[in-house]
Amino acid sequence: MKRLRSDIPRASKKEIFGWAMFDFANSTYTLLIITVIFPVIFTTVIVGDAQQDYRLGNLLWSVALAVSYFLVVLTGPVFGAIMDYSALKKKFLFYSYALTVISTCFLYFVEPGLVVLGVILLVISNFAYAIGENFIAAFLPSLGPPQDLGKISGFGWALGYVGGLVAAGFVIYFLGEPTAENFERIRWVGPFTALFFMITAIPTFVWVKEPGARKELPPGETFFSVGFKRLGETFRMIGKFKDLAVYLVSVFFAMAGVYIVVSFAFIYGDQVVNWDETVRVLMFVVVQITAAIGAYAFGIIQDKIGAKLTYNITLVLWFLGVLGIWAVTDVTAWLNQTFGADFEAQYVFLWIGVIAGISLGSSQSASRALVGIFTPEQKSAEFFGFWGLSNKIAGVFGIIGLGLLQAEFGLHMSVLFCAFLFLLAIVICLFVNEKRGELAADDFQEQQNGFF
Repeated sequence: MKRLRSDIPRASKKEIFGWAMFDFANSTYTLLIITVIFPVIFTTVIVGDAQQDYRLGNLLWSVALAVSYFLVVLTGPVFGAIMDYSALKKKFLFYSYALTVISTCFLYFVEPGLVVLGVILLVISNFAYAIGENFIAAFLPSLGPPQDLGKISGFGWALGYVGGLVAAGFVIYFLGEPTAENFERIRWVGPFTALFFMITAIPTFVWVKEPGARKELPPGETFFSVGFKRLGETFRMIGKFKDLAVYLVSVFFAMAGVYIVVSFAFIYGDQVVNWDETVRVLMFVVVQITAAIGAYAFGIIQDKIGAKLTYNITLVLWFLGVLGIWAVTDVTAWLNQTFGADFEAQYVFLWIGVIAGISLGSSQSASRALVGIFTPEQKSAEFFGFWGLSNKIAGVFGIIGLGLLQAEFGLHMSVLFCAFLFLLAIVICLFVNEKRGELAADDFQEQQNGFF
């Protein structure tokens, strides 16, 4: 007799820590290559169209990220189905990890004017990183019963932001500013990110166990043919998991907003707020610390008040935070007029970063954990493949959408598009029934275990 989801024992502290260390490792890529350092280098130095307000660089940045996410959309669900059948999650994870490390290291060779090379390496490295997010998340349902997944997911996200803080602190101190004058030093951000990722992810491959048992292939079948057949079966029984399906639509709009903020926040600070280097560094520190606190605290809160409510609270915080980003100049003027102060917009923007940081860590943690609650163990990689599909289609939609809007209206006004996405995600999530979705996963697991 196989175990029910409620009977899944909580993994050892060592295994949970090993799993969370992949978040610690890969967050460095997100932070340095996608958010803080490389986007500024790419748009202002490698492309460098200052006379057009960097609109071409912003657009090419959007296209490169969108293409990489679209590749994840094409491959994520079938890779998930293959992993569930073959019990090769660790091997798939290792391949994505190795490709991320190698392609990120090669970013060193992207010099001013080598735009095509930069786009190609960005597409490859971000695809490998993003598909790896799906693979590591697929281990979550095997690490404990549904009632523990919020804490476990929150711990992973929190540790991830700590990793980003450590790595970026090193880069800022030793490599300096992402400017043309400092290019010969800051170009080492690619090799450093790759080395940090390579070393700190080792505990994952040493301590995390391969869940499930490998099945023998039927005669005449391959893992890809079996994977596509499993996807077909999932689509035919989608009605049994309707709350997961509706939730993934909400995730689509929410993550479109998140990807916009992650990809353009520091570009916005440079181009719209015109912040100083000191404020840029402070923003990085503030976001990392508050994101870690938000992920860990809301992970605990989630297991007490429910994943759906927690997720919606984080979306409300996002909506308010994005409105603050858009209105930062007006808010600063109002504060100065009301209190007779002399605040600068860049420092008000820094305080808004506190809201964004708390929202960032908590929303991503809650999103991953709620999928785990709705997922039977036998479908973990496949369902997290669909979660990744929803995330990455969102990335394509959100980043390309903002890229086109900012090319027409400028980056400042285009931020309102992001606020609208979070509002839409909240409305859709109101139609999700968390308890019904959890019972659907339990019923499927019972049927697979022979309880009819």
